[in-house]
Formats: sequence, structure tokens, C-alpha cells
Amino acid sequence: MLSTTKGIVLNYINYSETSVIAKVYTENYGLQSYIIKGIRKSKSSTKLSLLEHLSLIEIVAYHKENSSGIRTVKELKSIYRFQTIPFDIGKSSIALFINEILYKSLHEEEKNPTLFEFLLHAIQILDLIPDNYADFHLLFMVQYSKYLGFFPRSNYDEKNKFFNLTEGVFQSLQPLNAEYIEHPLSEIIYKMLSINFEDTAKLNLKKTERRILLDKMILFYRLHHAGFNKINSHLVLQEVLG
Repeated sequence: MLSTTKGIVLNYINYSETSVIAKVYTENYGLQSYIIKGIRKSKSSTKLSLLEHLSLIEIVAYHKENSSGIRTVKELKSIYRFQTIPFDIGKSSIALFINEILYKSLHEEEKNPTLFEFLLHAIQILDLIPDNYADFHLLFMVQYSKYLGFFPRSNYDEKNKFFNLTEGVFQSLQPLNAEYIEHPLSEIIYKMLSINFEDTAKLNLKKTERRILLDKMILFYRLHHAGFNKINSHLVLQEVLG
């Protein structure tokens, strides 16, 4: 039957001379693959630009209950037009990085409206935030880990200043057999547990701090999620943002 859902585009591949298959994280059905016929025709009313990384779309497609596989799209339209991401190299680099994180971590074919709303909000804030967004991707990684099941424990204080990446907790002694983040960078991780995306500018990290924390957060994900053995887009981020 035909059904309508909002979605976040992760990627697409060419399927034929005129069609593509798109991987989309949807509000109502979780991660789905859709075939979009005729979109590569020069006179198609639906443009490929709708399928750029992290594009926010509405899909009308054929969904059968209790069945998996590739769905066929009947209608496709944008629900939000990016104002800055495609035209700002810093933001587009962050978007590419976030897209790779999502592509390697979203695997469930079932709806999770809370997660979908979180992602929708994050993408729109990245597009709308006027400046001082260079630490956005780090805040995203910390907040997104909540939905992946390994959100750090909020127990940082004057005594517990070492963040144990393996255990996901702050502790008083330097871990001997585990990767860790030490003070003052561990305090930054603690701050990111509770601030909103709109407050990204408050982090105001130095380039060296940003690079170290990015490497540490990627390691944190690798330790807790099997899909993060290889990340490529962070190299672009480091080149653009420092």
C-alpha cells in the first residue's frame, strides 16, 4: 500500500540509465532502500539534488507489511531547503562527516521517532547556526551516542577527571589498561553532555583541542560500535576546520 513518511537521505547509487536506489532513514520505517525511477532523466520533474547528503525529504512509496527489500517511490519532495550547508565549506564538511557516522550506525528497519526528531533538529540547526559552528560535529557525536546506547556517564567532578573511553565513565585514577581523555579535555566532554546544539559556540575550542577530541571521539565510537572500523571524512574536517 502507499504510505507517506519523512526521511533523511544518507546516499544513493545509480541503478539504471534513468533510476537510482537511495538509502534513507525514515520517520515511520527506520532505515529503508528506495528505488526512484526516472529521476536521472533530463526532463524529470524530480531532481537529483533532492538526494544530496542529509537532505530532508517526504516520500510517498509502496510499503508492504512484514516485508523487507527495496521499496518503490511514487512521489518525492523536499520538506526543508538548505540555506547554507551546500554553500559553506565548513558546514558541508561537517554534514559529510555526520552523514558517514549515520551511514555506519543506522541499521534498524523499525521506526524510532525520538531519534528521527533528534537528527532532524540537529541537521536544521547546523544549517541555520550563523557562525562559531566549528565544534558542532563533536557535540553531535556526544549527543548521538545516547541513541546508540553508550552515552557517557555524567559523573565528572573535582575528583573524577579522567574519562575512560572503554567504560564511558569519569574516574579519579588514570586508566592503566584503557584509552582515556584527561583534564581539561575531559571537562569539555562533560560539558557536551548537557548543552544544546544552539549553544555550540560556547565550546570555543582551539584547533589542537578540536583535533584531539575528534580522534578520541572516533576511538570512543570504535570501542562501542562495530561499524566504525574505518572513517574517512574526518580527514576533510581536520583540513577545513583544524
